[in-house]
Amino acid sequence: MSQAVHPADFSDDAAHSSAHDPTYQAYQLLHVAFTIAPIVAGVDKFIHVLVNWDNYLSPVANKILAGHGHAFMLVVGVIEIVAGIGVALWPKVFSYVVAGWLLCIIINLLLIPASNPMPHYDVALRDVGLLLGALALGRLTRAVSH
Repeated sequence: MSQAVHPADFSDDAAHSSAHDPTYQAYQLLHVAFTIAPIVAGVDKFIHVLVNWDNYLSPVANKILAGHGHAFMLVVGVIEIVAGIGVALWPKVFSYVVAGWLLCIIINLLLIPASNPMPHYDVALRDVGLLLGALALGRLTRAVSH
């Protein structure tokens, strides 16, 4: 006895909305990570529990800011909080905003001279991985959106 197969059984939306689908699971992991991480980093710009974020501002950037690096890092904190909330609510757009933001961070870190006691090239390399993850979230968002 043959059975009719409903066309919805073959739709991408049906396949990618299942909690058991690896694509959807990857999307969820990245969605949560790129919501929480920017918010935590942004809040920490004000309370300095994780690290003194002012140490991550390149001398070039601090010179451009006329020595107001700490105030700038507070603005950065607000931007990161907004970006994390944006990823939570509108990942299709804000995943690319976060990727662009990470690119700016990478450039800033690469501007810290190697002679600096803490040049942060390891952090720049890690942020390249985060940038790729943010781009992957943007692509996956298109695959799982309804």
